[in-house]
Amino acid sequence: MKIIERPSPNFNERVGVSGPDILIMHYTGMQSCEAAVTRLTDPASRVSSHYTVDEDGTVYRHVDEAMRGWHAGVSHWRGASDINSRSLGIEIVNPGHEFGYRAFPDVQIAAVLALGQAIVARHAIPARNVIGHSDIAPGRKTDPGELFPWKHLALAGLGLWVEAKGAQDASLMRPDTGARVGELQRLLVRYGYGLEVTGVYDEPTEIVVGAFQRHFRPARFDGVADAETLAILRALNATLDAVA
Repeated sequence: MKIIERPSPNFNERVGVSGPDILIMHYTGMQSCEAAVTRLTDPASRVSSHYTVDEDGTVYRHVDEAMRGWHAGVSHWRGASDINSRSLGIEIVNPGHEFGYRAFPDVQIAAVLALGQAIVARHAIPARNVIGHSDIAPGRKTDPGELFPWKHLALAGLGLWVEAKGAQDASLMRPDTGARVGELQRLLVRYGYGLEVTGVYDEPTEIVVGAFQRHFRPARFDGVADAETLAILRALNATLDAVA
């Protein structure tokens, strides 16, 4: 894979870790690749990623993988909050929801897949830690969004995906309370999401469920934990039991 060097000054040393164990997918949310790359390499912006992948499959490298890029912002995954120290970031060129969100071209996804596979192999990143910006910052971020082909990547060995149905489960939604809500919250936390287990289906729970759906059930991401959402969440947690 050919990689074009477009270095960014926006990085520092990782803190408290020997190397990355999370891979985060973003979309650029800007109107062109050059606009995104310019921002990611501008010292005044105070943001960066390790790579950017253009719609034609061109890959740009901004920050060495050994260093801490500035792409995650305020975020949480599996009990950690300094996600920049724990992660590598790939920005994927797409105008995003603000400027005309659209499907990702096949050639672009092929490049993301090849780059991602190489990264997870180099750093032994577990499949459950291949996630989106919206997974680590629900309510604040929606990228890479519901059109990102998580299933395609997972079937090729990058990330996790399950198919599950749950016809017997009644939906959970605001303002439900009780043991079933607590179970939902515990399963979301166990998988990695940042959420307080209260037994109350409050606004934060709805936001996190919506982020989970955007990744794992993008046909509908309304924040209502319907039977299919619950079944997928349980199945994903069962994969953790299988490798424990």
